[in-house]
This record gives sequence, C-alpha cells and structure tokens, in this order.
Amino acid sequence: MSHTPSTSTPTPALTLNNGVTMPALGLGVFQSEPEETTDAVEAALATGYRHIDTAAGYGNEREVGEGVRRSGLERSEVFLETKVWVSDYGYEQTLHAFTKSAAKLGVEQIDLLILHQPMPQHFERTRAAYRALERLLTDGAVRAIGVSNFLPHHLTGLLEQAEVVPAVNQVELHPYFTQPDVQAANAAHGILTQAWSPIGGITFYPGWGENRTSALADPTIAAIAAAHGKTPAQVMLRWHLQQGRSAIPKSTKPTRIAENFAVHGFTLDDDELARLDSLDTGRRGGPDPDAVDPSTWDLTIPDA
Repeated sequence: MSHTPSTSTPTPALTLNNGVTMPALGLGVFQSEPEETTDAVEAALATGYRHIDTAAGYGNEREVGEGVRRSGLERSEVFLETKVWVSDYGYEQTLHAFTKSAAKLGVEQIDLLILHQPMPQHFERTRAAYRALERLLTDGAVRAIGVSNFLPHHLTGLLEQAEVVPAVNQVELHPYFTQPDVQAANAAHGILTQAWSPIGGITFYPGWGENRTSALADPTIAAIAAAHGKTPAQVMLRWHLQQGRSAIPKSTKPTRIAENFAVHGFTLDDDELARLDSLDTGRRGGPDPDAVDPSTWDLTIPDA
C-alpha cells in the first residue's frame, strides 16, 4: 500500500506536564481489525498524523508497529501511545506488560504508556501498576505515563501515593458527553485531557450505548459545520483542539482519516464553542469506569 506524502498542515503539539511534546491529534485504532490496522496507520502517517493510539487490549499493537515501519518515517517522528489492560495490573505484571507491548510494537521505547481503567474494586493493584509505570519512566523505557477513564475520585486515590502526576487522562469526551468534572480535575492537577470517541457516535461498546443518538447527525453541529464549509466531524475535532484537548479519532478509511486531519484551516468563535458545550447530555456511551475489572472482560494479553 502506498500513499502520496501529505502537504497538510501539521497538527499542533501539546506540551505534557513533564516537558514532553505530543501531537494533539492522533489516530485511534480501538475496534480496528488487525488486518485493517496496518493500512490505516500507514494511511494516517502519509496524511500527516504523527501520533498513534493503541492498547494491549485492542489486539492490534503488532499491526500498528508494522504500519509505522511501512511508513518509512524515523521512529522519533511518530508518537506511540498504548495502554496496559487490567489483567496485567500489579507491579511485576505491569513491567512485563510493557515488555509485551514494546515487543509487539517493535520498539525499545514507548512514548506514552497509560493504565486502561481505574479498576477501583482492586485499587491496590492499580496503584502497584502505576508504580511500575513510574519505574519505567525513571528507567527511560517510556517518555511519559498516564491513565485512562479515571474519574476525579480515582485520581485522588492514585495521587495519594503516586510520585509522578499522570501526564494524560484519556476519557470518553464528545459534545454529548463532556465530563466537565473530569476536565476540571485534570486541569487542577496539570493533567492533559485526551478524548476518546471524540466525534461521538463512531465508537460503540457491546452492551453500552446502542440506543444513543450520534452527534454526527446533530442539527446544531450541522449548522456550525455548514457555516464553515466543514463536516460535523471536523467541527467536533476543532472544538477539542481549540479547548486544549488531545483527540484520537478512529477510522480505517483513508478518506475519513484525511478528513479528520483537515481541521486546522478554520476557527470556531466563542459562541460556537459554547453551543457545542451546551449539547452535553451527561450520558456516557461506554462502560462506567467504576464497573470495569477483570470479570467485566475476561481478557488475557498474550506474550506474542
């Protein structure tokens, strides 16, 4: 698979709380089938993306690494982010989880390694897993560490014992579910908010959110998009970037991947940003982070 090098405007970089810079916009590969992932990553990197988000639990880290290698880009040009699944929480287990992910990605160093869920039912294992991330950071095996799906009370519990404040908290966030309390808690601690399902309506978890309305069809968003000659997805991604968040839209289609990247040639005004903020329903589309533990998804991450 080959692509013409992109002439798109590079995505802006965000500086994390430890000084590491990360492209604000990345390609997410949640629910991307392994056989589609390599081509999607290669297409994204050809388009101009320089940030790929995956996870051990997605089962496609190896294909992400292959897509990066096929791109022809130097390793230092691509920011790789992945997540440790709850079945690998615990100090030694999480150190081994890094080894597994790095091997599948085909890299020696991971740019951002985060805990996938707070797992409050077994929070001592979560804390031990985070201590392992701190060790990996000290050793230079990772450049930054963080968490995902942590609510304010989870952050409080983690920070009671943590030595390093997470650089990132990746959470479900789109106009229909803005999590203002989570965003405020992240900001208070100097943690960057990163949005998964950033355009609301693409990502569906089995068992959650099947009946929700897609934000892509919202008339308010459609009107703002029409005013700028953009698509609803582009408006939502612009909303994230202007409010200082990272966003990781998922797609395996080259045309949609390119569309999601073309969000830098227009600006939403304060009224438009407020109209998007006002769409919040308070209803999440994914699982409740307080309810996720190994019994929720019996998922074992293989070594190879």
